[in-house]
Amino acid sequence: MKKGKRPIGKILMILMIVFFYLPILYMIIFSFNEGKSLTSFTGFSLRWYKHMLESRDMVESLYTTFSIALIATAISTIVGTISAIGLSKSRKIVRDVMEQVDNLPIMNPEIVTAIGFMLLFITFRISKGYVTMLLAHIAFCIPYVILSVMPKIRALDPNLADAAMDLGATPFQALTKVIVPQITPGIVSGALIAFTMSVDDFIISYFVTGSGIKNLSIMVYTMSKRVNPSINALSTLVVVIITVVLVIINVAPIVLSKREKKAEIGKHRFVVRAILAAGLLAIVILAVNLREKATARPFEGQTLYIYNWGEYTGENVIPDFEEATGATVVMENFDSNEQMYIKVANGEAYDILVPSDYMIQRLIEEDYLQKLDQSKLDGMDNLVDAVKGLPYDPKNEYSVPYFWGTAGIVYDKTKVDEEDLEQQGFNIFLNEKYKGDIYLYDSERDSFMMALKALGYSMNTENEQELQEAYEWLVQCVQTMDPEIVTDEIIDNMAQGRKALGLIYSGDAAYVMCENEDMGFYLPESGTNVWSDAMVIPANAKNPDLAHEFINYICSYEGAYDNSSYVGYTSANQEVMDELSGEGGDYEGINAYIPRTGYEKDEVFVYNADTKKILGNLWSKVKIAASNAK
Repeated sequence: MKKGKRPIGKILMILMIVFFYLPILYMIIFSFNEGKSLTSFTGFSLRWYKHMLESRDMVESLYTTFSIALIATAISTIVGTISAIGLSKSRKIVRDVMEQVDNLPIMNPEIVTAIGFMLLFITFRISKGYVTMLLAHIAFCIPYVILSVMPKIRALDPNLADAAMDLGATPFQALTKVIVPQITPGIVSGALIAFTMSVDDFIISYFVTGSGIKNLSIMVYTMSKRVNPSINALSTLVVVIITVVLVIINVAPIVLSKREKKAEIGKHRFVVRAILAAGLLAIVILAVNLREKATARPFEGQTLYIYNWGEYTGENVIPDFEEATGATVVMENFDSNEQMYIKVANGEAYDILVPSDYMIQRLIEEDYLQKLDQSKLDGMDNLVDAVKGLPYDPKNEYSVPYFWGTAGIVYDKTKVDEEDLEQQGFNIFLNEKYKGDIYLYDSERDSFMMALKALGYSMNTENEQELQEAYEWLVQCVQTMDPEIVTDEIIDNMAQGRKALGLIYSGDAAYVMCENEDMGFYLPESGTNVWSDAMVIPANAKNPDLAHEFINYICSYEGAYDNSSYVGYTSANQEVMDELSGEGGDYEGINAYIPRTGYEKDEVFVYNADTKKILGNLWSKVKIAASNAK
């Protein structure tokens, strides 16, 4: 029987290894992909490594991750070890209580811990950034060290320290020369766990950071909102660094022990060399991030804080603006208007926000924005008339357009009959010919827009009966059509032709059509959403003058061209929009790049708190119905 089980055991082991390491291998291979796709390999190239090394944000996130991990590991290991030793000498009731207190952070959901830290820093008015992230990492790493050290301490003879002192050792010598060497395996284990937890952490880091400080997990999260193969290059670099560290930790002591007559000397030398290597790494990373100051420029030494969507800025916009003004730009990213609103409502100070139309209306109504100083703006004449004077800000007193577009249907021309699109519009999402071959967008606002327009209603309706009909339309869709509900995954998936059609933003459709000539974009005659994301200045902005300067730069030809050509969304600058969509432009012949204008059934979203709450509840029910249908 034993012989018969061995092949099965080996097969299971191999499958387990494949399960764990195949995704990493896949990621490494695609880090060398010439194209932008994350799923289709088009040729070998180092372009994404070059892009990564040229990106200040990526290099800084690498430095932040490992510097915080090293510092947090060192401090938590010392504090955790001392605490564990102290607890071992405490009364049983104290020890039992403290062990439960120590276990609580480990068992507690990370989101609860994260919110707790965030509220703590807000309550004591501690400015969030590098220090708050470091403090949070130290706090959640200490319990893991204590948990690793305690079993080793319990295994010791309780009289060991007393015996050492009876033989002439001081209490400190008894601790460092007798106790610590005996529990070293537990200390090392705790330190490695602490280091791993720090490098890996996302949720807690996300809630306690600010001032543009991002570790790798936050950086990758913001980059993943749109197709960016630099994620693969960055992740591959981390894998290489960790692999090298593991090799050094495991191989170096063996090699050194053979060369040294005394193993203890070899260990000490290894530790010294490891510390020196870590120090040199930190120095190199710091050196990469240091920039020489240019000669006097108008905003020399000032800092601009921007809160923008992830992957929504041209790759040269920030460096070029900094070079021109002498200012430093700190950009944080959000992935929803509601997430941005929470930070603003909690008093977070930014100089520029880039919210969507309906959210700008809400911010204006709640006095979170200041009026723009029109005398400091010189780019309004460059903008497309269609995105000026929109209902949420008729006189552009508070906002200046950043990007704009529509929401429509992206479809595979080889799978979808265009007559179906023309005759059915959004109702094509109920056509069982395409069952199991469609994407819905995971957004209550956009999904209900589609349903309401399919039914012939205004997407801004406040009529509860019409909203109920739209809900039933969506329930019918998820129950009969077996759709996949996604967000930005639709971009690369449709570029690869994985389904027949889906609801998508026009800027994303433009990218999809550039990548795959079989893809098309259709705007139903029943109308759609014409959206606009715009730059605004919060009421508590600390540097409004520099904010106006940045707005001017984004409106200029240089800034607008870099922004739109890189991101793919439609520029608000008329000249740039015409050039990119014209002959020889990046989006020549791509109808998704030019939004439909002047069509009476197209609308701009209007904010209504009561309606939004209703839609949120109904959309949750739609997703529950989708889960039950499967």
